[in-house]
Amino acid sequence: MGYVAMYLAAIVAANLTVAMWGPSMTVVNAFAFVGLDLVARDKLHDAWHGNGLVWKMGALIAAGSVLSWLLNQNAAQIALASFVAFACAAVVDTVAYHLLRHRVWWQRVNGSNVLSAAVDSVIFPTLAFGVLLPAIVLGQFVAKVAGGALWSVILGKVRKPATGVA
Repeated sequence: MGYVAMYLAAIVAANLTVAMWGPSMTVVNAFAFVGLDLVARDKLHDAWHGNGLVWKMGALIAAGSVLSWLLNQNAAQIALASFVAFACAAVVDTVAYHLLRHRVWWQRVNGSNVLSAAVDSVIFPTLAFGVLLPAIVLGQFVAKVAGGALWSVILGKVRKPATGVA
């Protein structure tokens, strides 16, 4: 439940700060909040694999966008862009994470994060602001990969007690 709350808090904070301060805030959020969400998603992937992963992740992504909109109806376009971008990135992340399943945890996380960060970095700002912003896309991508790497170190220290696996 902790990763669900962490995921929702991070995505809502990211959406609302972008709605308030605009495109330049997306790079800061990409490092601090979206990097966290990418790693939390992989933790939840491990917890939910074989137990409703697809519908639970879909509901979580939708909940983040709905909460963002409920807290600020002026953030509707940001919330919708967030939903579409995270849904697309989640599909890519899930496939990549699965393909890397024989690797150690930090390689699975960071390998899948690179691909999902690329997808999210193109889709989100383009839908949120209605135009392709190459500098924002590049800045977001680098920040998400770096933030995800940092969060993978922090959250990688949290292990399942019975197995020792992250």
